[in-house]
Amino acid sequence: MKTLREYIKEADEKGVAIGHFNISNLEALHGIYNAAKKLNLPIIIGLSEGEEDFVGREEAVALVRAIRERDNYPIFLNADHHYSFESMKAALDAGYDAAIIDAVKLPLEENIVLTKKCVDYARELGKIQNRDILIEAEIGFIGTSSKILDKLPEGVSEATMTTPEDAKHFVEQTGIDLLAPSVGNVHGMVRGGNPRLHPERVKVIREVTGIPLVLHGGSGSINEDFVACIKEGIDIVHINTEIRIAYRDAVKKALINNPEEVAPYKILKGAVIAIEQVVESRLKLFNGIK
Repeated sequence: MKTLREYIKEADEKGVAIGHFNISNLEALHGIYNAAKKLNLPIIIGLSEGEEDFVGREEAVALVRAIRERDNYPIFLNADHHYSFESMKAALDAGYDAAIIDAVKLPLEENIVLTKKCVDYARELGKIQNRDILIEAEIGFIGTSSKILDKLPEGVSEATMTTPEDAKHFVEQTGIDLLAPSVGNVHGMVRGGNPRLHPERVKVIREVTGIPLVLHGGSGSINEDFVACIKEGIDIVHINTEIRIAYRDAVKKALINNPEEVAPYKILKGAVIAIEQVVESRLKLFNGIK
């Protein structure tokens, strides 16, 4: 099986993007995997620090690894938004394929120092264990919460978008494999509509850095913006809030329609289907499938 790095390179050459979807339970994992397998596309499963605490770090590795080995399927595990060297190290030591060190709250040069430490550790661990581990970092600001928002988070604006100059400097100083820029995207979904994305900014950042770019905060963005940004250099797109909403609504419907039901596997079947439908729709969009 090809490595995640090879699948990203392949997506870039084809002008498509790999879908990255977060989980905090089995229903999400099954829904995401069902959609990916149906379309025969590689998939990335992400767990933030909070999601990881709930699922279990080693448990998440075991779940994804079991599917990958059983079905010989390109499903990969990413430590999404880990905020310290220690949490990133623990995830990689447990067997995650990739990790995002999120130090955007630090001044740029401090972010560089922490990110470089993570990159160096991943390289060292990769050599020892013969693994190709990817490290991603984020610069610019896109907020922090994957939830429904009444308004844009304070600090998210064109003024805090990633500049090509900062992106180039950051990549050169850290040696990261993937960069998550701020290009109009925002974590969560804003009532009334998310801001528009800036594919022209994506293009310039990709040109000056020369590495694959990742779009965080994809939930709620319009289809045309996704397509335009993928065309200009986005190789991975993160979706979380959309599947959280699909899960919540499906569970709520099941409980209302069957108030006497007590078997979780019966209550939660609809949630798996709802998540699968969202993921399938997004994967088709990211890969130009009608």
